[in-house]
Amino acid sequence: MASVTLTREEVARYGRHLVMPEVGPDGQRRLKVASVLLVGVGGLGSPAALYLAAAGIGRLGLVDFDVVEASNLQRQVLHATTDVGRAKVDSARDRLTALNPGVEVETHPVRLGAANALDLVARYDVVVDGTDNFATRYLVNDACVLAKRPNVHGSVFRFEGQVSVFAAAGGPCYRCLHPEPPAPGLVPSCAEEGVLGVLPGLVGTIQATEAIKLVLGVGKPLVGRVLLVDALAMRTSELRLARDPGCPVCGDRPSITRLTDDEEFCAGPAGRGGRDAQVADEASRRERDVEISVEELKLRMDRGDDLVLLDVREPHETLICSIPDSSPMPMAQVPHRLGELDPARDLVVYCRSGHRSAHVVTFLRRRGFGRAVNLRGGVLDWIDRVDPTQPKY
Repeated sequence: MASVTLTREEVARYGRHLVMPEVGPDGQRRLKVASVLLVGVGGLGSPAALYLAAAGIGRLGLVDFDVVEASNLQRQVLHATTDVGRAKVDSARDRLTALNPGVEVETHPVRLGAANALDLVARYDVVVDGTDNFATRYLVNDACVLAKRPNVHGSVFRFEGQVSVFAAAGGPCYRCLHPEPPAPGLVPSCAEEGVLGVLPGLVGTIQATEAIKLVLGVGKPLVGRVLLVDALAMRTSELRLARDPGCPVCGDRPSITRLTDDEEFCAGPAGRGGRDAQVADEASRRERDVEISVEELKLRMDRGDDLVLLDVREPHETLICSIPDSSPMPMAQVPHRLGELDPARDLVVYCRSGHRSAHVVTFLRRRGFGRAVNLRGGVLDWIDRVDPTQPKY
């Protein structure tokens, strides 16, 4: 490490690090030659990337295939209003380079998958997971275990967040905590339930702290510990977690020895060919039979068909936008208000994007409402394709 020098400008920039015995010149040189891969430069990746760049991490890799949208700006502080429509990795690169020109920023505008994850992860010393879906989260975890790279995990939901360091030597991985992903649609997303804008800043900054500690080799990283953050009560707690010897990827006899594509991973047993594929196709056909597009709904409304439009969103959501002549009934109230619905009438159920309403339609059909259908894409599709005058959220 003595062969790595700090320039006069770097000594001035990192002076507050250099006077700390836990960092000092040797530690700053470690940061200078270190590399960190950020998977996702959204809510969590934004603060993590900013503070890693500010700290002098020599090489930052950014993986994200998305573009900046106006709805991102409430929490994704890497990006500005003028960046809307740009690739997130390009926007992030420009902001990080402006913050610290001495940091090498590598952009990877790709969707992380089985074909590229292991190679990307292996190029860096530490991985910071800022993903927002389970398929990619498990993929990052498995790639980190196979490549022997620590995975600084973070997640947020409404007012709550969690941080841990997975796949470190001797420590547990994400599958030790959650061996299998939840069934699709079982866990609502932040898009459906929301997230306090500052919470990803808090959690992402903790992720950056853990990554820096791992590079420096100081302190007590969150290995074997899951830090739980409750921003509403402003309280933290800790969950102890040991490596599971029976874990399918990091256990003593791992059954997962290669990465799996998202489609196969998310599909589970179905979708892998043969009889399972036929069952999946039949299930898909049945699903289409209980859905209606926004164009078809508009046609039927204009025709004057006898329809009941059931809006199962929360009351505060209906104040933002809605479809005309809707009857509000929050999802949680539906089982208790079945008497208000007529099973003999055509019932079109909708929510924000079609996920919650799909569950309500399944519930209703099992209880005799055979004419209930789900509005595919929800009110967001209605705004995009029928009434663009309304605001989206």
